[in-house]
Amino acid sequence: MRTTLLVLSLTLAAAAPAAAQRSDCSSLGGNGRRICDAALDGTRAFHPIAGLLVSGGNPVLGTANTRGGLGSFIVTVRANAADVVLPDPSYDGASNEVPSSEELYAPVPLVEAAVGVFQGLPSGLLSVDLLGSAQLLPTNQIDHLTVDRDATRIGDVALGFGYGVRVGILRDEGPLPAVSVSAMRRNIPEVVYGDLAGGDEFRYGMDLQATNLRLVTSKQFAAFEVAAGIGWDRYTGDVRVELREQPSINLGADLKESRTLAFLNAGLRMPGFSLIGEAGYQSGREEELSTDFEDYDTRDGNFFAGLGVQLGF
Repeated sequence: MRTTLLVLSLTLAAAAPAAAQRSDCSSLGGNGRRICDAALDGTRAFHPIAGLLVSGGNPVLGTANTRGGLGSFIVTVRANAADVVLPDPSYDGASNEVPSSEELYAPVPLVEAAVGVFQGLPSGLLSVDLLGSAQLLPTNQIDHLTVDRDATRIGDVALGFGYGVRVGILRDEGPLPAVSVSAMRRNIPEVVYGDLAGGDEFRYGMDLQATNLRLVTSKQFAAFEVAAGIGWDRYTGDVRVELREQPSINLGADLKESRTLAFLNAGLRMPGFSLIGEAGYQSGREEELSTDFEDYDTRDGNFFAGLGVQLGF
């Protein structure tokens, strides 16, 4: 869990407001300019990875089948994971390349649910499920990590939420696979990470809103089910950065990124219980950053994986 929070905090962190806010680093020079650029570019580079960790692939792991009408539902406890290279917030601007602090394959926990609300036609066409998710953000396990004090909490765990809808096209019957489309909206509250007093040169980050569109097909063979899908994601957010050597300057920017992805699921289904795995790939994109990050290039895509335990009723 500590690793999970470290990744999420570094990719989603945000600094407290300061006296003056700017959208770029043009007023600075020398090492200060490079530090400033690294902080802003770091949030732009890793924003899509944060969105991927929160969103994953299939919104209902393992299947494209809708629930079949009012009163039927699925609850899934899952973790999404991706290989993440984090920039070092103690970077002092002395070199043109920003070193990485560490490379992590980080799991991020979620609880998701799908509730049937309309059975649709016998073929499954126009059947409807409502979707929901909760992202778990423990707040007391990493030094210098804080979450927006107004965020919804259960004890020491802050929550991000998601909601959406899934519409059936075909039901898995005979030789035909199940096919469905879905749309979700996910939100993560503002998270702050950084220790300027302890020697870091900047603290940086953002909040996150993710819009997920998915087309999924699946087929069940006895107790074994496979699913495949494609998707399009839109990630937006507000980023703010505070610099240790420039305490009067607070940098702010709006983030808007989109990515495509593809994924595969495989699961073992038993009465009322399933164990399901997911693997997928998120496309890369040229970000036109002014900073070079060690061991990371935004043009490279990102592989991701997930594992979930599912209860169906």
